[in-house]
Amino acid sequence: MKNVHAILLVILASGCAPIQPPKTKPAPTPIGHQGDTLKVKRMDNVGIVVKDIDAAIRFFTELGLTLEGRMPIHDEWAGRVTGVRGQRVEIAMLRTPDGHSRIELSRFDAPPIESDHRTAPVNSLGYQRVMFTVEDLDDTLARLSKLGATLVDEVVNYENTYRLCYLRGPEGILIGLAHSSGSRLSERTPWIVSDKIPAWASNP
Repeated sequence: MKNVHAILLVILASGCAPIQPPKTKPAPTPIGHQGDTLKVKRMDNVGIVVKDIDAAIRFFTELGLTLEGRMPIHDEWAGRVTGVRGQRVEIAMLRTPDGHSRIELSRFDAPPIESDHRTAPVNSLGYQRVMFTVEDLDDTLARLSKLGATLVDEVVNYENTYRLCYLRGPEGILIGLAHSSGSRLSERTPWIVSDKIPAWASNP
């Protein structure tokens, strides 16, 4: 023990720091931790699987979206993402006028379609619809009706600020349309300017 003390005294006298034990690495941050580095940057697109991709493209371009491109995807890596091995699919990407959102249309050539819930009621579980703000609701409805689109029920005037409706497009694709009809609203949604959540927002 005396030898150990003597060695430590020599080290301290020489101005050299004693050897430190190796530091253990901190535990990895779990996914979902509320830190500054794991925030969502943006929502890139919403995917919709269709049977007739040409009809769906016509519908969304008439609505005002811009077709960015379409291409087949037959590569093996895609099936490892989706879990559908051996898939052969054609996709088309359409961009909203503000450039911030996109719709990705997919038509599967293989394997065969497993299920079909395109015309499921709006209170069915799962993804249901995409909502778009339009400049002129009546004009939009008139143009889309020429492509076979139909109202789900009514065009509703919410507190003289928004006109809202649900619409079925080709193959029963469900979308929502909203138009600001009040001067006090611009890009805001009705539940932000009202202290109560409207019935259509919580229970369509």
